[in-house]
Amino acid sequence: MIHLGAYKMERLIRKGAEADIYLGKWFGRYAILKIRKPKPYMQPELDAEIRKRRTLHEASFLIDARKVGIPTPLVYFIDPNKAEIVMQYIKGIRLKEMIYDKKTNDINALYLEVGRCIARLHKNNIIHGDLTTSNFLVFKNRLVFIDFGLAFFSQRLEDMAVDLHLIKGVLKSAHSEVADEAFNKILKGYSEITGMKMIKELVRKMREIERRGRYARVE
Repeated sequence: MIHLGAYKMERLIRKGAEADIYLGKWFGRYAILKIRKPKPYMQPELDAEIRKRRTLHEASFLIDARKVGIPTPLVYFIDPNKAEIVMQYIKGIRLKEMIYDKKTNDINALYLEVGRCIARLHKNNIIHGDLTTSNFLVFKNRLVFIDFGLAFFSQRLEDMAVDLHLIKGVLKSAHSEVADEAFNKILKGYSEITGMKMIKELVRKMREIERRGRYARVE
């Protein structure tokens, strides 16, 4: 029987609000261990159940996305009771870090591929829920999607538009100099999978979402 003891932890590589990410080895190969941490302010039984469900949820969506042709890390092992996932280590660079890297040969090709991958997810009713430039890794010019902790299934145009609205907002806030060009390339890549009619509907819906956000007031 395989158990987490097969994983040899080496070092913490990322500390997050919800989970910590460690680099180590799984049966001799480099792997990532993601541990959802207990929240001391929550009732222990409820906290354990939430972490268990979120762990299973994320692992399931990593697998589902891969089934529809989206490159994601392979899932090696899940321990839902400990809220731990062991997955493939991708020795890549975050898209966020590549945008201004002069060594990047063709950043536009990566933007196009981002759009194509998002479209494939949406065609299969998968909403990523956290499309930021930190959640794409690039390895040997290949894009890898990570962090499906907020993913869900939906056929609603609004949910797809919110997914795109999020990455547009991230580009505007974190990469303002290239935001418009980058997002237009993402839409172009998306249209290659879905066609222009779908893009027009999504852009219209995104404008509605932006208007709602602009005029929303806290009473």
